[in-house]
Amino acid sequence: MGALRQVVAVTLLNLRTIPQRLGSSAVGIVGIAGVVVVLVAVLSMAEGFEAVLRDAGSSGRAIVMRSGSTSEMSSGLLGSDVDVIKQAPGIRQDGRTSLTSAELFVIIDVPKKSTGTPANVPLRGIEPTSFAVHDQASMVDGRMLQFGTNEVVVGQAASRQFAGLNVGDDIRSGEVTWKVVGIFESDGSVAETEIWCDARTLQGAFRRGNSYQSVLARLDSAQSFDAFKDWLTANPQVKVSVQRESEYYASQSQTLTTLIRTVGFAIAALMAIGAIFGAILTMYTAVATRAREIATLRALGFNAGAVLVSILAESLALAALGGLAGGAAAYLGFNGYQTSTMNFQTFSQVAFAFRVTPSLLALGLVWSLAMGLIGGLLPAVRAARLPISKALREL
Repeated sequence: MGALRQVVAVTLLNLRTIPQRLGSSAVGIVGIAGVVVVLVAVLSMAEGFEAVLRDAGSSGRAIVMRSGSTSEMSSGLLGSDVDVIKQAPGIRQDGRTSLTSAELFVIIDVPKKSTGTPANVPLRGIEPTSFAVHDQASMVDGRMLQFGTNEVVVGQAASRQFAGLNVGDDIRSGEVTWKVVGIFESDGSVAETEIWCDARTLQGAFRRGNSYQSVLARLDSAQSFDAFKDWLTANPQVKVSVQRESEYYASQSQTLTTLIRTVGFAIAALMAIGAIFGAILTMYTAVATRAREIATLRALGFNAGAVLVSILAESLALAALGGLAGGAAAYLGFNGYQTSTMNFQTFSQVAFAFRVTPSLLALGLVWSLAMGLIGGLLPAVRAARLPISKALREL
């Protein structure tokens, strides 16, 4: 009998008899499933956070901040700087209007709906041209704010996560009261966590004078970026940094997503150690209860290699069951779950949804198979080395 045929025959025999040992195998399956649930759930948080910032950016828009600034919070531009920026080549025009938006970014306290504790919510001052610049944004409830007033519009993610942000509500911040008149959506991007108001009104409310923190420009095309950037960085009238909006928001997600992924893999690795021991005990039990069966196969001419592969195949099959169960549980329990967290680079809340992607499910399955392989290796070696005469005498 060929070696390959022996391997296939013994492996199929083992796999067909798994249902008879499913009770004793449950420990290993549940342990591996638990690891996969935790790994996929934590990483889906990082995926969701990264996606909400990634989707906010467009290669067809550029953001201009003070030279050396890493975020809008650390930037500052004078009104005279803004006037120069708006003259740069490569900016899309709407008639005689330059599609730019000089913006101011401050943080206000708004309580979370879930806990009632204050959270840092971004209040962004915008210009009348802003919705033409943020061309993905559109009103879904209420109406657009009237510039020159204390009216605001709220992103729908912020409206879901924080209290008092529905149409008709008042937001009190210090001595200022803002009136919510509308809710907007922005393709699920980070802008939906923000509150938008008139930049001039915001300057007066927070005593910012004629200053801004960034200018967002909608370009003629993605290819216009280099001309736009070169003109501004070479202009002695201003000292600014220029980035594609997509690159800026990608950089804003790096710190937290790296932290989440590091913590996720660390927790999963610690849990995996326990799951591997569970798999080892499961397979040792399987080998012990089937010692006479294994010895009989060896006496009939099946070689040790076929027995070893069959035990490993059984361990991998059980691990795959755990991986699939864990992936399904993570998808059903966490995909689309809405939450918010602090972005440490802007010190403001970002609302987002967990994203259990196909790549995360595949990663969970790979982890489960790795645990099954490691957990089944020692029992498989023991089964292959089992003395035939001794095993045949066992009851």
